[in-house]
Amino acid sequence: MSSIETVKSNLFTKAFTPNPYPAYTQLRNEEPVARVLLPDGQYAWMITRYEDALEALKNQKFIKDYRKLYEEDDSDYGSVFSENMLFADMPDHRRLRGLVSKAFTPQMIACMRDRIQEITDELLDEIADKKTVNLIDAFAFPLPIIVICEMLGIPTKDRDDFRIWSNSMIEGSNGAYAQDIQKHMQDFIQYLRDRFETVKKNPGEDLISKLIVAEEQGDQLTEKELYGVVSLLIIAGHETTVNFIGNSIMALIENPDQLALLKDQPDLIKSAIEETLRFNDPVEYSTSRWASEDMVFKDQAMKKGDLVIVILNAANHDPSQFENPDQLDITREKSKHLAFGKGIHACLGAPLARLEGEIVIASFFKRYPNAQLNINKEDLEWRTGMIVRGVRELPLLLN
Repeated sequence: MSSIETVKSNLFTKAFTPNPYPAYTQLRNEEPVARVLLPDGQYAWMITRYEDALEALKNQKFIKDYRKLYEEDDSDYGSVFSENMLFADMPDHRRLRGLVSKAFTPQMIACMRDRIQEITDELLDEIADKKTVNLIDAFAFPLPIIVICEMLGIPTKDRDDFRIWSNSMIEGSNGAYAQDIQKHMQDFIQYLRDRFETVKKNPGEDLISKLIVAEEQGDQLTEKELYGVVSLLIIAGHETTVNFIGNSIMALIENPDQLALLKDQPDLIKSAIEETLRFNDPVEYSTSRWASEDMVFKDQAMKKGDLVIVILNAANHDPSQFENPDQLDITREKSKHLAFGKGIHACLGAPLARLEGEIVIASFFKRYPNAQLNINKEDLEWRTGMIVRGVRELPLLLN
């Protein structure tokens, strides 16, 4: 087996996950659009160069609605993933995105600053007397789930259930947890059914209430789309941010010169956020796209129905776009990283994620300027699956 074939065969192994960047460099140099066997037995074209990735993310010949190519899945499980803007093409995408976009404008998100700061301070107060902490459980997970639950009108007492459900769906992308996914999806859908019935009887000002009103008015949102949009907001609204917070704090701790610079110049927080997103993107791979027709893309002959995936972290470390890409540099000029995607499917929640990151990271290091890893880096356990990139636990020594 050739060197590049060995790299491709190791892409989804546990040993590969802690440091995938050397392999991504080899793929960019030798086979930037590579046909790779996925853990579920499918083949996919994996794209690693920045310019190629940018073109693929914007190219509407790569479609998101797989039902245009394959037999439609009418099950509840299938509909939760397919009936939302993430897996819609124009014009449905514009309609679905428009229903929720007003809640995620920079202006609306800015109004949430005080509440996010309040939640952050409360969570930091809860660990104030501790010398060690698992940052994921104590801080990185609770904050975004509280925020998205409040936006959607979901009781925060249910947030632990959402962790179980979202973990199952996210990590199930490696094909190893089919039974767990089915069970957790059934529980999740039943929860949403019950929640929707409650809200219909007593709607409020939350986003779920507004979406249900739209669905009841008829021509804007179908019942399946209601499930799809809400499930997407719940999962995407917190899952990636958990890993964003963990990855960013870990990156700064591991680069003490950059952390010292941020402490000395707190106004660098915005560029620090962009750089940590680029440096260790919490979303490893783009969501799936399919070739809508036989086509040639970057000298590769693709067949109609071929699966296409962008490796976002590979593109974000492309030296043709980023000088010294494997170096964390919070003074880097305005970054054109792909952490939030590009094109019509660029992340709707990017303004919220940026604000949460800005508040959380600044507040954490103000309270705990000398925090250190309380574990050997090689002993960290990374999450599995083909969507998020992050550690299961982040043990820290706080003082």
